[in-house]
Amino acid sequence: MDTAGINWTALAVFVFFFILVTVMGFWASRWMRGPSNKGAHLDEWGLGGRNFGAWITWFLVGGDFYTAYTVIAVPALVYAVGAYGFFALPYTILVYPIVFLIMPKLWHAAHKAGHVTAADVVFGRYQSRPLEFAIALTGVVATMPYIALQLIGMEVVIKALGLTGELPLLAAFVILALYTYAAGLRAPALIAFVKDLMIYIVVLVAVVVVPAKLGGYGAVFDTARDVFAKKGGATGLTLQPAQFLPFATLALGSAMAAFMYPHTLTGIFAARDANTIRKNAVFLPAYTVLLGLIALLGFMAYAAGVKVQTNNDVVPALFNGLFPSWFAGFAFAAIAIGALVPAAVMSIGASNLFTRNFWKPYVNPNISNEGEAKVAKIVSLVVKLGALVFILFLPTQFALDLQLLGGVWILQTFPALVFGLFVSWFGARALLCGWAFGIVYGSWLAFADGIKPVHTFTLGGDKISLYTGLIALAVNVVVAVIANLVLGKGSRPALRSA
Repeated sequence: MDTAGINWTALAVFVFFFILVTVMGFWASRWMRGPSNKGAHLDEWGLGGRNFGAWITWFLVGGDFYTAYTVIAVPALVYAVGAYGFFALPYTILVYPIVFLIMPKLWHAAHKAGHVTAADVVFGRYQSRPLEFAIALTGVVATMPYIALQLIGMEVVIKALGLTGELPLLAAFVILALYTYAAGLRAPALIAFVKDLMIYIVVLVAVVVVPAKLGGYGAVFDTARDVFAKKGGATGLTLQPAQFLPFATLALGSAMAAFMYPHTLTGIFAARDANTIRKNAVFLPAYTVLLGLIALLGFMAYAAGVKVQTNNDVVPALFNGLFPSWFAGFAFAAIAIGALVPAAVMSIGASNLFTRNFWKPYVNPNISNEGEAKVAKIVSLVVKLGALVFILFLPTQFALDLQLLGGVWILQTFPALVFGLFVSWFGARALLCGWAFGIVYGSWLAFADGIKPVHTFTLGGDKISLYTGLIALAVNVVVAVIANLVLGKGSRPALRSA
């Protein structure tokens, strides 16, 4: 490894905080431990004993929802296209009313029957193994590239420190894998406190210091406006009329999909009670303010004269150029730790799905509680290894494409998971038909468009662009309704949630 370009001061600060959270990760196995007779239970390892209160849940859900790749990708998108990159703001505003209305009911259904995963809830309600399998498979497949993107975010900041080669990323991967194996969900829950505090410090300092060095926000926006004017096309400080509808549907569809992912649902199921979830739906929008400030870094990069080979390098280049080395190291540590928390929760969510909805029903129906925990721990290592293979041996764009597809796919689990919480009209066969048509049609549209998030229809000479996932969801629901009328309800919900 070439050491000539290493920023040693920044690296020392980075390593200090990385060691700190590593120690916290291993110590977390002793934190808030449940009864000794439940120590080997999947509830303890995979859901933290279902005992997280409002404060811990706030940091955990915020930590796995606002990821390292968010800190890297949102400013990169704003840098590339301008206002369109701010779709994440209405998306994270819309998501919390959805959480407030739906997630307490889902928590009740899971808590009452001891469910660990979304697919558990679906099987408990509809008694359909094929539908359970479809929901579990979608969750696992959609999560894998998401974990890879967290490691890509880590890779970007490691490169910004001047480190080359794959060894630093491999070392970070091994550390993440070991303390997740040892402590389960408690590790990312504890580390999330440090991660969020560091991110808040970095962003608040950046939005004050950077504009002050560049002549104020007026100069920042003027420079960005001039650059986008030269670029032309769909870029700009404000949305163009043709972008209104795709922007709105992308935000709405993303909000509906966000808490269908295994990692976000893991945070929900780990909550102590339904009121904890409601409180978090009220206070989590504070992260949206933070996200808006993070997005502004994309504009600031133009005013700072940042030149990068790839858009993902914008934030590291901005901090390397405008801040002393020690603060750059602190910022890079915050981003890297921001990758550890969601990557850990994602791997736990995927391993819970595999254990409860693949291994238990099809391989070992009589598996003990201790056996479930052992299988989940091993699978969590395999999942992380798969994510590592993504970024070491496949092009980064492949992970990006799969993550975009993952958003389309995970949205197709919405009817099966949510509808039964409110109505008992749909049957399992109809929901499975809807899921299948939504997956196939959404995938076909996405590939036809070159893996783009929106699809454009031409109606009467007018072009209408909509989020592909939302289009597929509409097909999903229509097919489910028709199938229910034609096939009958088949397997009915086993019970209504409390």
